[in-house]
Amino acid sequence: MLIPGERRRVMQACWSVPDIREACRNWTDTMGIGPFYLFENLHVDSVNYRGTPTSTTFSIAMAQAGGIQIELVEQHCDNPSAYRDFVAKGANGFHHIAIYVEDYDAALKHYTDKGFVAAIDGCFGEMRFAYVDTSAVLGCMVEIIEHHPIQDEIFARVTEGAANWDGITDPIRAAMPV
Repeated sequence: MLIPGERRRVMQACWSVPDIREACRNWTDTMGIGPFYLFENLHVDSVNYRGTPTSTTFSIAMAQAGGIQIELVEQHCDNPSAYRDFVAKGANGFHHIAIYVEDYDAALKHYTDKGFVAAIDGCFGEMRFAYVDTSAVLGCMVEIIEHHPIQDEIFARVTEGAANWDGITDPIRAAMPV
């Protein structure tokens, strides 16, 4: 959930994976993290990849691990995207950290004023997001997620799911309707 005054608080770490269900099982079996909430076959049309309009089809899974959310993403299409910029198709690798912000424009300006560029930016529904290419200095991208009440609800459900999980039952769950 968004905490006022913590605009640069890292709330998520994300890995790009070749098989999202297998990656969820690996994280659950190896780290005991779960349950993962799976959002399958998402399609985003309102995005720009390094300034050029594009679209992306992908699936994501989210689980809470203490104070940080673990996100796994599998890109299904071959369109250019920030996911493929430094994690090749078929590979498994760390991709980005995310911040959840009230003032999207100010957060994006913070990075562009430092000379970083948005590898991808656009809208997912009504919510704006950007992956800022900070890989030269951080070794990963920074995702800026615009605060939105629907996103608050999703993040709260993921957190609650982890708090009430027995470590066994339904480690991979279908995305919950909002």
